[in-house]
Amino acid sequence: MSIPPPPGPQQPGDPYQQYPSHPGYPEYSSYPQAQGPAPYGQLPYQPWGQGYSPFNHPAPVNGLAIGALVLGLLCFLPGVGLVLGLVALSQIRKRGERGRGMAIAGSVLSGIGIGLWALVIATGGAADFWDGFKEGARGGSSLTPAKGECIDVPGGSMTGAAYDLDTVPCDSEHDGEVFASFRLPGGSFPGDDSITDTADERCYGLSDSYAMDTWALPENVDVYYLTPSEDSWSTGDREVTCMFGNTEDGEKLSGSLRNDETVLDADQVAYLKAAHVLNAALETVPDEEYVEDDLPGYKSWAGRVDKALAGQSAMLRGHTWPAAAKQPVAALVAGIGGSRAEWARAAVAADADAYYTHYDKGLKLLDRDRPAAARKALGLATTPPPYDESDSDGRSGSSGDGGGMEV
Repeated sequence: MSIPPPPGPQQPGDPYQQYPSHPGYPEYSSYPQAQGPAPYGQLPYQPWGQGYSPFNHPAPVNGLAIGALVLGLLCFLPGVGLVLGLVALSQIRKRGERGRGMAIAGSVLSGIGIGLWALVIATGGAADFWDGFKEGARGGSSLTPAKGECIDVPGGSMTGAAYDLDTVPCDSEHDGEVFASFRLPGGSFPGDDSITDTADERCYGLSDSYAMDTWALPENVDVYYLTPSEDSWSTGDREVTCMFGNTEDGEKLSGSLRNDETVLDADQVAYLKAAHVLNAALETVPDEEYVEDDLPGYKSWAGRVDKALAGQSAMLRGHTWPAAAKQPVAALVAGIGGSRAEWARAAVAADADAYYTHYDKGLKLLDRDRPAAARKALGLATTPPPYDESDSDGRSGSSGDGGGMEV
């Protein structure tokens, strides 16, 4: 038996039933009527729409800021790092990106790097770094001694391959003394013979500028040179180092051989420069040993000697000499005049016999006692170096070696 519900419009349990309005607050007179319970799985509120998220995405980090920081930390291309940092700061302000701290740090570190590079360049540190790099590429050897330095070679030999050199004081015994250096042109490796020929010619030509008084060089001293090998050439080595060394095996040098403007007075320098004019011309003697084999070449050589004697005479006359040297220098100038005349005649000789006649007379007029007297008055070496006198009749071009023919 069931009990029916009581009559009337009310439905029990309706949570959204209409309530009577409040006389003072009409806006609260009713709640909206529900349309019924929400289906299973449907939320009773609006979900988040497209383009909006309950969590904000972080702003991207500026890429230039990262690059500026990396270059600043590595101190590599500091100028680029500084520019990247400044551009990054501008982009960050406009785009709202992150990385401001990195951009600032990179700019500051790059600025410090620029200052350090400037200091290194000003103090010559960059050149030292490059020299060290080249030495490292050669296997850690120190093969770039400077002009005026003295060196020892492991094993003591100034010939053959060198893998290391030791710099030592010149006032102690040493194997060699550096008097000049020069760089070869770039390009592919020219070959050992070509480099040796260039080094031989250039080093001998540069020796007079370091040892101006050739009479002061010991008889057992000669020119040596250190040249690039094919392996060192590939690392950028182009330097040729010119050195004096002892020609006797196992023997060393003692004391510096330097005599130039740094150690000589003005009068000594003036005299030696005049003497060098003649020496330079005498060294251009033809390769052919006998005049008969190259008469035109020997006549041209005689003309060059004549011109050099004229230049030497003018230089000696143009300098004001100290009292003690005036008379010996005047005697030199007088001897030059007579010698010039014979060299001039040799330059136009009709045949080899006529050439020999004037050559012999001109050579004899270069009296070696005259320069010795002037040298003594000026405080220079007075013993002339030896030269080949094996051909007493003067028929060998080698008898004209300039070392002992100074006027």
